[in-house]
Amino acid sequence: MSETPFHTSCVERFLRYVTFDTQSTETSETYPSTAKQLDLLRHLVDELKALGLHDAAIDEHGYVMATIPATTQKTGVPVIGFIAHVDTSPEMSGAGVKPIVHRHYQGQDLVLPDDPTAVLRAADIPYLRQRIGDDVITASGTTLLGADNKAGVAEIVAAAEYLLAHPEIPHGTLRIGFTPDEEVGTGTKHFDVAKFGAKYAYTMDGGARGELEYESFSADAMTITFQGRNTHPGYAKGTMVNSIKVAANFISRLPKDRLSPETTDGYEDYVHPYVVNAGVEKTSVKLLIRDFRTPGLQEKEGFLAELARRTVADWPGASFEAKVEESYRNMREVLDHHPDVVENAREAVRRAGLQPSEKPIRGGTDGSRLSFMGLPTPNLFAGEQNFHSRFEWVSAQDMEKAVEVIVHLSRIWEEKAPG
Repeated sequence: MSETPFHTSCVERFLRYVTFDTQSTETSETYPSTAKQLDLLRHLVDELKALGLHDAAIDEHGYVMATIPATTQKTGVPVIGFIAHVDTSPEMSGAGVKPIVHRHYQGQDLVLPDDPTAVLRAADIPYLRQRIGDDVITASGTTLLGADNKAGVAEIVAAAEYLLAHPEIPHGTLRIGFTPDEEVGTGTKHFDVAKFGAKYAYTMDGGARGELEYESFSADAMTITFQGRNTHPGYAKGTMVNSIKVAANFISRLPKDRLSPETTDGYEDYVHPYVVNAGVEKTSVKLLIRDFRTPGLQEKEGFLAELARRTVADWPGASFEAKVEESYRNMREVLDHHPDVVENAREAVRRAGLQPSEKPIRGGTDGSRLSFMGLPTPNLFAGEQNFHSRFEWVSAQDMEKAVEVIVHLSRIWEEKAPG
């Protein structure tokens, strides 16, 4: 087990935060998408105020912001922000989470007691085998854990507490931000970058210790709606056009050995049908479009539109329409213009005794959007593993290392600023 000089309230806070059910939903028209997210967000305001961050506040959209005052005498230190989201994935229940701390993990399979068929098998999880000696935290087998992203929330609050208790550590003004609805793609919808007031920021929403992510997919969502013709099935000969069958035919024409999540990794791109709303008269297929090259999105959208055209040509009387919505863009397009943001993060990871692990995000974070909103924001590790599932877990020592990185990073920005 790798020791850290920081012994903070991080794990204690995390174990408390995961008991809040903060699951978001894609079907709501409110913001946040679920009112229960506000329970934790309001609780965080109270905790931050108790630490001494008297400006901690929640706005009408549920965003929590607070300020850690500068301890440096330098005037040229940029304001740096640390951001995490409180919501958990709609893919798995987050109600009634019962966290279990497996202390001094020794490499055994971890059987989750509320469902003995739920087993974290060390043979199947290479990173779990690397965490022998750590305190491994899981849920109990019927819910997700919520490390994504309550680990990041706990790490930021613990770092704030540590810095406030150690005013001898020089740093500039730091801003804290907690957001709702990241898991449903709207975490930055109402985020006020000017109000937040940071020049640069970091999301604490990554995986294994040492991870630093500064490039993500560019992403769009495409909905292709197939129009058929309905009538009484007993008298449908020569008249009915079943749009469900047309859509199924379209999906069957997608490549089976490439261009899909299950056949790609690294920098490989994909299209992914993930929701079908079906009826004889009309069937819509929602697809995720992902590419590290933004121009590649249009190429794939053109490919899908042509595939739809060829499909309906084989079904006389059918038609289709396609709609594309922008999701987010590769943050590297912005961060390459701000090299210090990434380099300072590398240095902070090294000072924590770790080797930076840099890889592309095969997804997006709030930082993807924030970077294009004028707040360059790469992503740092929070310790999250197997997220969005009941097999989610996190190492307590990874979380403490993340706190250490936040503290080092705050100091590095002060050291490098002009006097």
